[in-house]
Amino acid sequence: MTQPLLSLWINGQSQASQSQRAADIFNPATGEVIRRAPLADKPDVDRAVAAARAAYPGWRDTTPLRRARILMQFRELLQAHREELVGLITEEHGKTHEDAAGSLQRGIEVVEFATGVPHLLKGEQAEDVGRGVDCHSLLQPVGVCTGITPFNFPVMVPLWMFPVAIACGNTFILKPSEKVPSASLRMAELFHEAGLPPGVFNVISGDKEAVDALLAHPQVQAVSFVGSTPVARYIYETGARQGKRVQALGGAKNHAIVMPDADLDFAANALTGAAYGSAGERCMAISTVVAVGAAGDALVEELRDRASRLNVGAGDEKDVDMGPLITGAHRDRVRKLIDSGAAQKAKLVLDGRQHPVVEKSRGFYLGPTLFDHVKPEMTIYQEEIFGPVLIVLRAANLDEAIALVNANPYGNGTAIFTSSGAHARRFERDIEVGMVGVNVPIPVPMAFFSFGGWKASLFGDLHVHGMEGVYFYTRSKVVTSRWPTGHKEDPSSLSMPTLG
Repeated sequence: MTQPLLSLWINGQSQASQSQRAADIFNPATGEVIRRAPLADKPDVDRAVAAARAAYPGWRDTTPLRRARILMQFRELLQAHREELVGLITEEHGKTHEDAAGSLQRGIEVVEFATGVPHLLKGEQAEDVGRGVDCHSLLQPVGVCTGITPFNFPVMVPLWMFPVAIACGNTFILKPSEKVPSASLRMAELFHEAGLPPGVFNVISGDKEAVDALLAHPQVQAVSFVGSTPVARYIYETGARQGKRVQALGGAKNHAIVMPDADLDFAANALTGAAYGSAGERCMAISTVVAVGAAGDALVEELRDRASRLNVGAGDEKDVDMGPLITGAHRDRVRKLIDSGAAQKAKLVLDGRQHPVVEKSRGFYLGPTLFDHVKPEMTIYQEEIFGPVLIVLRAANLDEAIALVNANPYGNGTAIFTSSGAHARRFERDIEVGMVGVNVPIPVPMAFFSFGGWKASLFGDLHVHGMEGVYFYTRSKVVTSRWPTGHKEDPSSLSMPTLG
């Protein structure tokens, strides 16, 4: 049976792609193809950019207050269609209903932040910087922006980007993952219903061909990306060579340090959710635990007990804790990494390859997997697994644990579990990671702070959403003004002016 082919969203309406290529979209819980996504080509990209460019002058000149009102209406429509969007997330990604609903809520919070744009765009002013001279700054939009988003958060990550960009007066082209495009297309329809003018927000599904066309297009001014580190580096280097502003968030190997003085019951509960929630397909998932001193054996036993009791199944079923992986190919990759951990003599405490759901379902499942006594040279430590696999390393003390985390090439998120304020303060001061939790396993900042890592987890200078997002999607302009009052001054001086 031929599955339906989705459209693109360009200039305020659904439009068919001109491309002859398309990708299958799976329901990961069943392994079935449920629809197909067009893989946009350069002519499709050109149409989207032309629509965004044509809409830009009018949207730039729309007052921030009017933009905020449309965003407020968009927020109400996201709330009204919450269950529909959650259903699309679960259907195409596989995450549980509860997890999908939580990710949608975190995205809506960025829309709420963006509705404050009249305040966010206020510049600075200084009176009498010189005799009769005043100075003020402006934040102005950059033009046509694009966002390239991953499969693991079909709604939340796009909402990190386009509401802030559009609130600031830019127009936007979203290129969601071709594995999960339906929620982005539905959000485009809702934004149009909220009163957004045609061309301000456009959605094109596609692969590398579409990405390269966006990176090369001379009228695209800014590029936001979330995905793997190799692709993030490529996006950053390619876009920067084209003179574009780029923020590219890459991969992660997020560590949690557990001290002997930690509440082990609390830590084990938190780490189980952080490791296995969304089947580990989170850039902020805790995939690595560093057990310090006497904490190790007891913690591993607590983790094994909790992970073995997780209910694995389809995300739309009741009481399911963890769903499938996104595709069969990705499941097979994670399985091979589990194979490598066993082959390299890490202690396999819980083997997700043997979970009953793996045998009885046609979906893309693996059960929770737990390794202990992992060494830094092992493949399961070196690579970002992006699946339901938690590894435990041992450290003698806090100094050794911090050194281990800091030696890792990634620097996205991290956490410490401790009852000691001294340990926590030392950790948050010395750790070389962008987002830090103290007894909080997944320290994703609220919308009014900014999200982003360090080292190989970020290419570019500014993080997403919060005020760094506002600064990314605007250019500053400083105006120095004087109004002559009639007294005589020599305007012909060729020396460097001093105003003070």
